[in-house]
Amino acid sequence: MRVTVLGAGGWGTALGRLLARARHEVTLWGHDPRHLEEMGRSGFNVRYLPGIDLPKDWRLEKDLVHAAAEAECVVVAVPSKAFREVTQHLESFEGIVVSVTKGIEHDTGLTMCGIVRSTAPKATPVALSGPTLAPEVAHDVPTACVVAGDDAAASQTVQQLFHRPTFRVYTSGDVTGVELGGALKNVIAIAAGMCDGLGFGDNSKAALITRAIVEIRRLGVAAGAQPETFSGLSGLGDLAVTCFSRLSRNRGLGERLARGEKLQEILASTPTVAEGVPTAQSAFELARKLHVVTPILDEVYAMLYEGKNIGQALRDLTSRDSKAED
Repeated sequence: MRVTVLGAGGWGTALGRLLARARHEVTLWGHDPRHLEEMGRSGFNVRYLPGIDLPKDWRLEKDLVHAAAEAECVVVAVPSKAFREVTQHLESFEGIVVSVTKGIEHDTGLTMCGIVRSTAPKATPVALSGPTLAPEVAHDVPTACVVAGDDAAASQTVQQLFHRPTFRVYTSGDVTGVELGGALKNVIAIAAGMCDGLGFGDNSKAALITRAIVEIRRLGVAAGAQPETFSGLSGLGDLAVTCFSRLSRNRGLGERLARGEKLQEILASTPTVAEGVPTAQSAFELARKLHVVTPILDEVYAMLYEGKNIGQALRDLTSRDSKAED
């Protein structure tokens, strides 16, 4: 299949490499021409995936329209804040658009597939999500993920497109649940990193994750998702890896915050995007809109956007009234 990957960061590069090694015709587009030239010259993506050799038979394209012109499938792997701008160039595209970006658009409350429906109305959107750290995928570490869309045939096509011995792909019809699980876990990962930065133990993080999945499921169901989705790869699976892995950008950001670093300094010091930061604001507003109780998500929002002290946020969480487990 002719596949174009939009986004030359770690995740886009890892997926493009996986597809090229499966003998698909892959074109990789990136917004920075100098970065693409460096990748073509060196054979490595030093900026985002150092040490990983890149395919020699894929095409690196600087022009987005040209990159997507002959594609049968377009994979969008750009940060959520750039997702609408990038996919607007797919207005006439009639194939499958696979979103591998995890986020919620702030102004509209749309997930990434929702944005595709708006910007590329002739395309068929599918989401790919799960516990998929880009460096591990690039190193062929056994990984499992899920693809979800309203069109079952398109989801199955994407399943076969990506499925490899070390990259197992499942399907789901719950695109809302799959996308919300992938987006909201990034906010919780910031809280998990704060646990690490404060020197808490495994008991604390296990409790955090267990109560967080309740919040994520509660909010997701209110938004129209199926509750069982949040026990799967895009829910509990993605939450676990993002909260525990040293490779997690969001967990690392939370750890640095707990050690006293300023948010803007952290964001400016790394080329990669911590999607939990913008998603915290979107999640907070979604919970207010749907009248859903989300204490952990609320406290992360307060720390990131209202300057709330971490110690006070912890006290407010642990001093909540006792209740039955739900």
